[in-house]
Amino acid sequence: RGGWYSLYPKKATDLRTSRARLLEMFTDTTCDPEIMKNATDTYFSLLQGFIASLDGTKQENKLRFMQNFKWTDTLQGNTPSAQQDAIFELVSMAFNVAIWHAKFASRLAGKENVTEVEAKDVHRSLKFAAGIFKHLKEVYIPHLITPAEKGRDLDPRVMDTYMVQCKAEAQEVTIARAIELKHNATLIATLAFETANFYQKADHTLNTLEPECSSKWRNYLQLKQHFYMAYAYCYHGQTLLAIDKCGESIKSLQEAEKCYSRAEALCKEYRQTKGPGSTAKPSEQLFFTTLGGLIKNTLQKCERENGFMPNPSRKKRLSQ
Repeated sequence: RGGWYSLYPKKATDLRTSRARLLEMFTDTTCDPEIMKNATDTYFSLLQGFIASLDGTKQENKLRFMQNFKWTDTLQGNTPSAQQDAIFELVSMAFNVAIWHAKFASRLAGKENVTEVEAKDVHRSLKFAAGIFKHLKEVYIPHLITPAEKGRDLDPRVMDTYMVQCKAEAQEVTIARAIELKHNATLIATLAFETANFYQKADHTLNTLEPECSSKWRNYLQLKQHFYMAYAYCYHGQTLLAIDKCGESIKSLQEAEKCYSRAEALCKEYRQTKGPGSTAKPSEQLFFTTLGGLIKNTLQKCERENGFMPNPSRKKRLSQ
């Protein structure tokens, strides 16, 4: 550190202090988006002094390469990556800011009886996180001295997956609000189908990564895909039932049952698969069990309605 800190002691001290504060914010449960914004603004504005051109031209800032930075990542465990590049530090720290916003949204969305204001906060945080991932991938990562290592956080495939997952999770909030406000079943089915497609896209983005670092994550994405396909078929079945298409409605609900069963099986796989990720049990969560009951009850209703429907050919024979 000697050369860097001795040349610009005040700037380096301020940077070190603001960096330590920002790192503390990542694990502080009382931190909210406003506090996080203030901490990130302070740190990144100082860090830009080691990246941006000092004379306003396109000439490289020599301070950029004076400090070696090390970061571990989400998929590769405790083995750190290191680069002597301030842009590597900027990208790595911003990546963690995006992860913080995604986790903040997840905590807020996991509360019982999420209010409209809270739902908007969840949506805003996830949209913000997705925007950070996109900006890093398109603007900063291409300018690293050493290209992003395969399978690590800065790998474009990993960044794309996080980006799409944030979009999917934001749409989950929209679905939950639509159900709570008893919106049209067709709208809910459409939103659920789009969300399932988001999760499928995220899963396919990871299919070229090494299984030992991506299997658990892919299990999660796949179970979410099947879960929301079950939602889509269930609400599509309700739409068909409302227009007296009982036979088609039953078929749709039967597909919902298949998707739900597959999601249950993937929940079990997820718990048993080793690798980075949560130890949560999605199949025991209220949102999961509620859908199972809804599919069962709706299918039974369809079958009852179908039993009451008159048989036109039988009626014709009786009249003869």
